[in-house]
Amino acid sequence: MKVKDIVAMLEAEVPLAWQESYDNAGLAVGSPEAEVEKVLLALDITEEVVDEAISEGAQMVVSHHPIIFRPIKRLADENRQQRTIAKAIRHGVALYAAHTNLDSAPMKGISHHLAGLLGVQVDGVLEPGVDEGIGIGVVGNLSQAVPTEEFLGHIKDVLGVEALRHSTVRVESVQRVAICSGSGGSLVEVAEKSGADVYISADFKYHDFVDADRMVLVDVGHFESEICAIEILFDILSKKITTFALRKSVCA
Repeated sequence: MKVKDIVAMLEAEVPLAWQESYDNAGLAVGSPEAEVEKVLLALDITEEVVDEAISEGAQMVVSHHPIIFRPIKRLADENRQQRTIAKAIRHGVALYAAHTNLDSAPMKGISHHLAGLLGVQVDGVLEPGVDEGIGIGVVGNLSQAVPTEEFLGHIKDVLGVEALRHSTVRVESVQRVAICSGSGGSLVEVAEKSGADVYISADFKYHDFVDADRMVLVDVGHFESEICAIEILFDILSKKITTFALRKSVCA
């Protein structure tokens, strides 16, 4: 199997056309014609992840976050990003990312996945994309209203986090929930207008919390909100190539 075959399988499910204009998803390093016998799945492409791929005999890393997000001017081993890319090139490890196109995917998207884990029945997206049903973030309802503090405890249990950053609790119960995996501060106003009682995301700024009105902002952490991307990618590829060697990174 070749790199281009893995790419085709992924992009049949989460096309690059679904990514945001600022993004850089897709194949960043490696030849589409290179042979692949094993793929390593990760959240981020770090030096440790590339080392793991090399030691495991994986010829390709598929991640959620792209290794090259902004333009780089040189590969001179001056920092971790440059060293990671150079090492991948030297060892023939292809690097591919499914980023905001995976975020935007209907049903398979990360926010959809989180909604399913939390028992939220999705009925819309927060920021619509290029096609109907495509977009960043989701909003939906719990089957019945639950006390706010109870729901906050439910989030902690489901995501396996010990603490949550959240704004002042001004609602007694929660039924409508907005979710955006990763950094969702730009969609606070949209989530508020959706009628959400709680908005779950990450990387909120100080004034996001201060300005929160009735809706409760819940910051679960960027890593914690997106680590499930590995499971989603595994599910996509394992259903298409049942006998292929797929490994989930222990370095994430």
